[in-house]
Amino acid sequence: MGGGIRQLLEQVHRLSRRCLFRVLSMGPLPTHLAFIMDGNRRYAKKRGLEDGSGHKAGFSALMSMLQYCYELGIKYVTVYAFSIDNFRRKPEEVQSLMDLMLEKIKSLLDKESIVHEYGIRVYFIGNLGLLNDQVRAAAEEVMKATAKNSRVVLLVCVAYNSTDEIVQAVKRSCVEKADRDVERIQLVDIEENMQMSVAPEPDILIRSSGETRLSNFLLWQTGNSQLFSPDALWPEIGLRHLVWAILNFQRSHSYLEKKKKQL
Repeated sequence: MGGGIRQLLEQVHRLSRRCLFRVLSMGPLPTHLAFIMDGNRRYAKKRGLEDGSGHKAGFSALMSMLQYCYELGIKYVTVYAFSIDNFRRKPEEVQSLMDLMLEKIKSLLDKESIVHEYGIRVYFIGNLGLLNDQVRAAAEEVMKATAKNSRVVLLVCVAYNSTDEIVQAVKRSCVEKADRDVERIQLVDIEENMQMSVAPEPDILIRSSGETRLSNFLLWQTGNSQLFSPDALWPEIGLRHLVWAILNFQRSHSYLEKKKKQL
């Protein structure tokens, strides 16, 4: 009986979302959403949970958000999973996060995973050389396994910060120019060598837990992005926060488009 009621409620929720998303699609929808998933540790501490429980809850929140984005028809989703600065944390905490990351990356390869269900292509963006061999190998395996998917693109920024991405792009541009015996570097050269060049600039950047800092995330790409900072910790992020962010985007869409054309 309990299982039947649960299935019925899920069907009702799915139908309600479908109706809601149909209404939202009457207006302009973002092509690219970016998330700073802040508050996993605070979520665990707030509820007296074990270390790592907050990040596991955060992964579940991410899977739900990917489902909503797929249903809405949003093409690109970028998440800030692990900053280069996070390597400065206590060694045991970093190792715990690497172990959890390895587990979750491997889970994306399961046939029943949301990646295969929704045809999601996964990119890992960042200085992957900083990851341990197991995590790096798993990330590369996921990228290879999803290379032919095209419905949604998930960009996972790991061992990443924006200044490192810019520095590496400048270095690659210099090497390319030297190989062609060209002295001058153009702006387009740097943009083409950015790892995030596989996706358009984000339309909306959502940072959970009420924080309004960019924390060295997508500094190059978010000059025209709309910022949204709900008070909810990342594991608490839900459908209502996404809907509110999109409604705010739709309300200011014409103004943002005019600003882009002026650049």
